[in-house]
Amino acid sequence: MEIADLRIALFSGNYNYVRDGANQALNRLVGYLLRQGAQVRVYAPVVKTPAFEPTGELIGVHAMPIPGRPEYRIPLGIGGKARRDLKAFGPNVVHVSSPDPVGHQAVSWARARGIPVLSSVHTRFETYLRYYNMAWGEPVIEAILRRFYRRCNALVAPSESMAQLLRQQRMNYDVSIWSRGVDHETFNPSRRDMDWRRNLGIADDEVAIGFLGRLVMEKGLDVFSDTLDELRRRNIAHKVIVIGEGPARGWFEERLPGASFVGFQQGVDLGRAVACMDVLFNPSVTETFGNVTLEAMACATPVVAAAATGSQSLVDDHVSGRLIPPGAVHQFAEALKGYLVNPQLREAHGAAGAARASEFSWDRINHTVADTYVRLIRQKARG
Repeated sequence: MEIADLRIALFSGNYNYVRDGANQALNRLVGYLLRQGAQVRVYAPVVKTPAFEPTGELIGVHAMPIPGRPEYRIPLGIGGKARRDLKAFGPNVVHVSSPDPVGHQAVSWARARGIPVLSSVHTRFETYLRYYNMAWGEPVIEAILRRFYRRCNALVAPSESMAQLLRQQRMNYDVSIWSRGVDHETFNPSRRDMDWRRNLGIADDEVAIGFLGRLVMEKGLDVFSDTLDELRRRNIAHKVIVIGEGPARGWFEERLPGASFVGFQQGVDLGRAVACMDVLFNPSVTETFGNVTLEAMACATPVVAAAATGSQSLVDDHVSGRLIPPGAVHQFAEALKGYLVNPQLREAHGAAGAARASEFSWDRINHTVADTYVRLIRQKARG
């Protein structure tokens, strides 16, 4: 069994209709597999105006907008057309990337036919409830996730810290690492553009704190804004650059008067915006890896992040950034202050982060997933 012998049916809750770190990773994986001669079919919701063109062949599944978050869709069923296509394709491995109704159906379909199933874990879904005053429901969500992941033959997680958490939560015990890469052509210190900063009203001697990500509450927008309030109370000078769009933008703009909201950026424009930060502040605890953290590190930008899954596997505390207990506003403010007032510290920690980011190559990382597919097929063949 070689990679070129693979026939992979990939099920995704969001493959390309809204751009995020998870589906960017999935599209890169499919591109790598196709270049190696594997055959891939993707089953996911489709919309009239997707965020970007999909990599590979995309087959639509039944889906509906999520109440209160209509930009996202919940896959409801594989449907007759998709089922016929799936049968004709005849996969020898199934990959599910979201524990939604279609993901559950795909696992059942594969198990009934003796086809191995790999699940990739992209998001800590159980933590989302904290941001909507429903933390009491986390044990229920964990139980649902445990049932889903235990029906899979193996899991891949983007960081060792996330893999350890999955084992501790008894989700599965065959957990490999599918890390993330970074495009070093796009993200590097040379993308820094002082004219672009000046056009935002940031003087050359001013220090800018950056936020990068979708503007939704589960990204820690409340902690970010509370921390900047604390910096203002301490009269610590700073500027703010916010990169991203989302339904909470209006709320965030009200909480951050004077901040530069540059909206959604991509490609070299995104690389420039990230390189123009002086420190990235990432208080989120929902990521399993933290693509934004790695992108900032590649730009030699130090990172202040929540000590949570993902960031813990990237940031070396007091070396390339700071890891702070989640929600600890005063400690976040103190960590940011260190970078705001000390340019030598920013430079030293930024350089250490860039050296760490240089270790992440997309092809090498995606090869580990292909190897896992092959291993599962061989194990299934041996019974």
